[in-house]
Amino acid sequence: MNHAELTISSIRARAVSAPMKRPLGTSAARMKRAPFVLLDLYTNEDIVGHAHVFCYLDLAAPMICDVLEVAGSLLKGASLKPDIIRKICDDHFMLLGNQGVIGMAISALDVACWDALSQASGLPLSQYLGGDLSSIPAYNSNGLSISSAVADVGEISDEAGYLLDQGFNAIKIRLGRLDHDEDVRAVRAARSAISNQSLLMSDYNQTLSVPDALARGADLEKEGLYWIEEPISYEDLDGNSQLTKALHVPIQNGENYSNLSFLAMAMTMKSMDYVMVDLMRIGGVSGWMHAAVLAKEAGIPMSSHLYPEVSAHLLAATPTAHWLEYVDWGEVFILNPIRFSKGKAEVPTEPGTGVFWDEDAVAHYSLG
Repeated sequence: MNHAELTISSIRARAVSAPMKRPLGTSAARMKRAPFVLLDLYTNEDIVGHAHVFCYLDLAAPMICDVLEVAGSLLKGASLKPDIIRKICDDHFMLLGNQGVIGMAISALDVACWDALSQASGLPLSQYLGGDLSSIPAYNSNGLSISSAVADVGEISDEAGYLLDQGFNAIKIRLGRLDHDEDVRAVRAARSAISNQSLLMSDYNQTLSVPDALARGADLEKEGLYWIEEPISYEDLDGNSQLTKALHVPIQNGENYSNLSFLAMAMTMKSMDYVMVDLMRIGGVSGWMHAAVLAKEAGIPMSSHLYPEVSAHLLAATPTAHWLEYVDWGEVFILNPIRFSKGKAEVPTEPGTGVFWDEDAVAHYSLG
């Protein structure tokens, strides 16, 4: 792949905190707002690359902005090439490591770099990466949260129907209540509200022990779940391997992996049936494409975590592309949100990623 000859002039990083239309409640936390860092990477050739980073906590946003400010001074005048950007940043931040907020900041730079390069080529990022898919199967992940210890069957049924009615054939439910019976009631309520042809994914957010996961998973096998996501700690490769061998419901893992070597080891140990990668944890577009090669070699279907606007492009270029996770958290400040039709995300066709900011919304939701 030939990269356009672009050079970095400056970068700008801003923090926003956007309200969620539907608060997210998991076994780990409850969120009503979505903090993001928005990155603009300017070039001397007047092309601007963009990236947005979901920060999980408001306190992380200024930290990522600080890292990007330092990176901007390091990269001024540098050739806009992903490997050069990575090398400069890795060398400078070596003593701090390249995970956590450092890694997310470097990933954002990588995404903005690829956005600018594909804009310069006149191609959407998906085609610039060699992808040829025009749409990707998507599931609605904007609801079915844990709002209390007790599952409200009526609310869950209504919400499941609503999420499907937004143009989807698949939805995801969060599990991990202290009382397993409440989780079962929640799954049954959601399942009863959707057709037999519709899919129901589930996510434990790493809340269980291995014995609990084995017991709960075996009990849920008859409830029609499409997958069980992160039932135990993602770092417990042995435990996850036990689950994939013992359970008939596929195990989904990978959103917290920030190391390609760890991902390769997890695949070798068969610690997942399906793999899901996060754009800002796995190393941006560059890291994603390496992960896609690993998934192809292992024959494992690969899905996305968050960032549907960019992830649709990447899945279109992923040999074992599986499912796009749809969350609407960034739509309040993104000018042209991704579109859906008949349960599939339409891969954007404009040059680059197609991500641009609504500046009025950015100013309104600024974290200062």
